[in-house]
Amino acid sequence: MVLGTESPAPSLKVENWLRGEPLTNFQPGKLYIVEFWATWCGPCVVAMPHLIKLQAKYKDEGLEVIGVAASEQAPTADEARTKLDAWLTEKFSNLNYRIGFDSTGEMTKLWMNASSSRWIPRSFVVDRDGHIGFIGRPSQIDDVLPKIINGTWRTSYEAKAAEAKRIAESQREARERSIRRTIQPAMEAKDWPAALSAVEEGIAAMPDNLEFRDIHADLLLHKMRDTATGFQVLRQLVRDAIEKRLEAVCRLNIVMRQLYDPENDRAYLPRAERFAIGREVSEHILNPGQASAGLDFYSYRGLAQYCYESGDKHRATELIERAMTWLDDSKVPDAMKKHYMPQLLQTLANYRGEKVCCGGSCSISQEKSPGAQKCGRKEET
Repeated sequence: MVLGTESPAPSLKVENWLRGEPLTNFQPGKLYIVEFWATWCGPCVVAMPHLIKLQAKYKDEGLEVIGVAASEQAPTADEARTKLDAWLTEKFSNLNYRIGFDSTGEMTKLWMNASSSRWIPRSFVVDRDGHIGFIGRPSQIDDVLPKIINGTWRTSYEAKAAEAKRIAESQREARERSIRRTIQPAMEAKDWPAALSAVEEGIAAMPDNLEFRDIHADLLLHKMRDTATGFQVLRQLVRDAIEKRLEAVCRLNIVMRQLYDPENDRAYLPRAERFAIGREVSEHILNPGQASAGLDFYSYRGLAQYCYESGDKHRATELIERAMTWLDDSKVPDAMKKHYMPQLLQTLANYRGEKVCCGGSCSISQEKSPGAQKCGRKEET
């Protein structure tokens, strides 16, 4: 089955309705947003307040929002359902739309797989006649929904362009998966030359794929220790980010992670060049007055390590504390907290040179503080 705009909407085959009245089929004359999501998915959680607002705003137009939790992670379906119910009670007591739970895979097969949708959150808008009006991200619905309501969307050029773009994205994702299937066996076998050949073929086919760029840099620098070529790759990422403004934050994060991730052995990397690149990147992210690429959660750790190794202990500590504050937000998925918080806590203890505790967990310093250069500023001459 191929599911796209103009297709009849598939059935609603969920195991349990955890919020709202049960719904077995779509009623003519009503509009529906069917949203596939999970508690572990950060963008899904961020989208929920937006869906609450849409449900309230368009209720009188006959809109019904349906959240479908078909990807919850737990040892058994009963545990997943219980965990999901408790999570909804704690995080979204004001929820005003239905939540369905399904662990059978039926909803995924009928909706996600049939539309070649691989990532959540994924929104399907069902029009008043029971046909699919739109498939995309929750953030795109604001522009589309009023046009679906007034009946101008499905026959418009805009709708056809959106569907063509979605299909192209699905085809690109399929291509990416095919390339990953070539890279992964070589990586697992630690056959670095074969992995390098595969990832370079992937970059040639998809030059803007940052996952492949990241793997490429990691292979050269940390697996094969070809620092000359590896640094050329990193410098190109920096140039593309700063000069061409191509996905600047993501590219600069790759560079800093490769050079300053505490989990990587960095002793064999040329120190002068490593710090020169780190200084350039931090200038563009940290200092006011620059054409800054901005700072997101994934920027903090690499930048903090650069600051720490440069001797700016205060800035390093500040960045890790900011990352922990961001991570501690109630809307951040628990799985993300469990993964990153212990790492950040240990890093903070190392930077402070003392025992640090947070939320009942403690870490003891394992390092000594380094030298004296200030982070994000050029050395005085």
